[in-house]
Amino acid sequence: MSATSLAGPWLTLIGLGEDGRDGLSPAANAALAQATLVVGGARHLALVAPLACETRAWPSPMDQAYPQILARRGEKVVVLASGDPFFYGVGSVLARFISAEEMSCLPAPSAFSLVASRLGWAQQDCALVTLHGRPLERIIPHLFDNAKIIALSWDGATPGKLAALLARHGFGASRLTICENLGGPREKLRAVLARDFTLEDVAALNTIALDLVADRDAKILSRAPGLPDAFFEHDGQITKAEIRALTLSALAPRKGELLWDIGAGSGSVAIEFLLADEKNAAIAIEANAERAARIHRNALALGTPHLQVIEGRAPEALRDLPRPQKIFIGGGVTAPGLLDAALDALAPGGRLVANGVTLETQALLIARHGALGGDLISAQISRAEKLGGFFALRPALPIVQWTFDKPC
Repeated sequence: MSATSLAGPWLTLIGLGEDGRDGLSPAANAALAQATLVVGGARHLALVAPLACETRAWPSPMDQAYPQILARRGEKVVVLASGDPFFYGVGSVLARFISAEEMSCLPAPSAFSLVASRLGWAQQDCALVTLHGRPLERIIPHLFDNAKIIALSWDGATPGKLAALLARHGFGASRLTICENLGGPREKLRAVLARDFTLEDVAALNTIALDLVADRDAKILSRAPGLPDAFFEHDGQITKAEIRALTLSALAPRKGELLWDIGAGSGSVAIEFLLADEKNAAIAIEANAERAARIHRNALALGTPHLQVIEGRAPEALRDLPRPQKIFIGGGVTAPGLLDAALDALAPGGRLVANGVTLETQALLIARHGALGGDLISAQISRAEKLGGFFALRPALPIVQWTFDKPC
């Protein structure tokens, strides 16, 4: 603990509502009165004006201001934020540079809390997401019949764009409540069905409440691995649903892990790895340019726009990538040096899973299992297909799957 932190907090984070000073506690008003510097957005500064001390609006990008705040360590500094600074706010960012002992926080109700209280919703039963500076497609994994979502908006155009996305995905009967300027004198709530959205002049400061209703043809993403192959655009180079379920089970995704999907094809394994937890990350490596573009489209369609796609041939394309905890090799296992490069890159304690269809690939995986150990399985799936006036089970090509845990 530093000498400064022993002396008590020097930085105060104050959460603001649209009612400005009127909504602040005596402690928050006292912190503003004692401050030598107040930092916040132009709107925040206007809400607490006038101030006798130095003020500074956030620059763009915001991180340019962090050294300036740190340079005032030991002075009484206030940072203004909307609602709760530690709920999708600047608080967690500042905590990377400033210890908790040096900060005090005086939060206001978050936009999520305000929306829930206005609509009588139990906040713990709602999915709380942000679309502020993030692709709209990030909401797709949360789309379920009868679900409730509260979403922070990016700007006044976000509600209309979100309504169009819902209609495209079979949720046109869902009710959107647009909550504008919550907590202030200009507060306004307007409700409309997604398919009937015609609202204009929506305030830039808005939060969206979604009461979801799925149409019969809605594409709803299961939380279990092995989504239908038809959910993915592909040219036949796809790990089929049943084998994909086995593969995801072998990969055993854990919160916050990074996957390399080498020879990604349609990107199906990487996409489902991301769907397993919103904190996961994945990089799809694909040598074919057309397939790489297809992976991008699949990622958007299935709500994982944060999937990173590398167009290149492994092992060369693996250089300088962040170290993964999980690696899946679905194609190109026999490429010279690929398995060695993947095993070298894998984090200690990480897991590699490789599938082989050809005899050459299977022989290589069997040899690695003999040399290094791990688990080796063979799997084959048969599907019922029409044969004359009857049905018969037609087997797909069998795969050999090697799973190896790298020693710590």
